[in-house]
Amino acid sequence: MNNKYIKGKVYILANDINTDQILTAEFMKINPATEEGYKELGSLAMSGLNDDSMPFINIATGKSYYQIIIAGTNFGCGSSREHAPIALGASGIRAVIADSFARIFFRNCISTGEILPVQTTKSLYKYIKTGDTITINPIANEIILPDNKTFIKSKHLGGLVDIIDAGGMFAYARKINKIPH
Repeated sequence: MNNKYIKGKVYILANDINTDQILTAEFMKINPATEEGYKELGSLAMSGLNDDSMPFINIATGKSYYQIIIAGTNFGCGSSREHAPIALGASGIRAVIADSFARIFFRNCISTGEILPVQTTKSLYKYIKTGDTITINPIANEIILPDNKTFIKSKHLGGLVDIIDAGGMFAYARKINKIPH
């Protein structure tokens, strides 16, 4: 991210998207610390969505068609799976914008450094459609809608942007010399 804008196509979801929808339990045995495991998790992101949902993963590339998810309330509820934000990040998702996040999911996003969790001050998932392109300015705490004229404020991210930019909590701690390299 490097403290720059995040621009991309959005995938719209509703309220209460749980970690079983993000990555079903059967894939928890995959090791994200290996290159192969990381890629495999990315190709399985959103594997728990209903069969009638719009395609999320491009089968040919194993990556998401989208870079940003927009959802309603309580995104990432359910079990405390670190694999869920890792799968989203490995799929190419750079940010999730939601009305609210499950506390543990939000923390796992920061800890892993995979995706930027952006909480809105105004619900967006009802006003934007899948495939629209938006821009996030994490420093100004703004979301620029597809018309490039409408700006929606997001909640202040503060130092979280630096942690995500560094690649997660441990990478950030090394960067600021709190733990040895």
